[in-house]
Amino acid sequence: MFSTENLLMFSMQWLILAEDKCKKMVDPQPSLYWLGLRIDEPITTLTDLLVTVVCFYAWHKLGKLKSVSKSLLYFRYYFLLMALATLLGGLIGHAFLYAFSFSWKLPGWIVSMFSVALIERSAIDYAKAYVPERVGKFFLTLNIVELVTIMSITLYTLNFKWVEFHSGYGLLAIVFPFHAYVYYKIKNTGSRIIMLAVGIASVAALIFMNKIALHTWFNHLDISHTLMAIAAYVFYRGAIKLYEGQD
Repeated sequence: MFSTENLLMFSMQWLILAEDKCKKMVDPQPSLYWLGLRIDEPITTLTDLLVTVVCFYAWHKLGKLKSVSKSLLYFRYYFLLMALATLLGGLIGHAFLYAFSFSWKLPGWIVSMFSVALIERSAIDYAKAYVPERVGKFFLTLNIVELVTIMSITLYTLNFKWVEFHSGYGLLAIVFPFHAYVYYKIKNTGSRIIMLAVGIASVAALIFMNKIALHTWFNHLDISHTLMAIAAYVFYRGAIKLYEGQD
């Protein structure tokens, strides 16, 4: 029988097997030229833009819901900012970085950190009805403190690992636990789907960090971006279940 736990267990088993087979690093993706324009890391760029398309779609579709929930507003703008972040990441951070300096990766990184902060706030705000008021207020304040702190460190160090840390913290320490609690309290299907999406995003992060690649033309970045796009769509389906029918 399908369950979030079974899917995560299967994903981890696949990850271990894939890591054993992919110890050897693949070669960098060759550049492509279109009408004289050089495009670096073309598949990585394309898969980044796949995330962009999914997130723009989710942002647009969620805007049609009648709910006026603040939690939904945060969720919508999570998708909008993540779409912008991956657009910047794909075009400036990968395809045309040669025309810029490395520091031009920062706009995409910073926007993505804001987007993760918004999905954190969405989870906290949604769970406020089921947790003590002081708990909700504490985590909403912590949300701002951790964003400003980690963003400042990222700007100072120009190290993407802090962006990874912020994303991992936001999804695993905030979004998953709050929705797990909501699911425990009221068996909300939307919260269960969002927990599944966090699991998929976590597998994407592990593939990225361990540089697990299948081929030069489908490396660890491409795999993680593809899984991020899937996770984004699952987040969207979870959001639909959370807010449909609300006024």
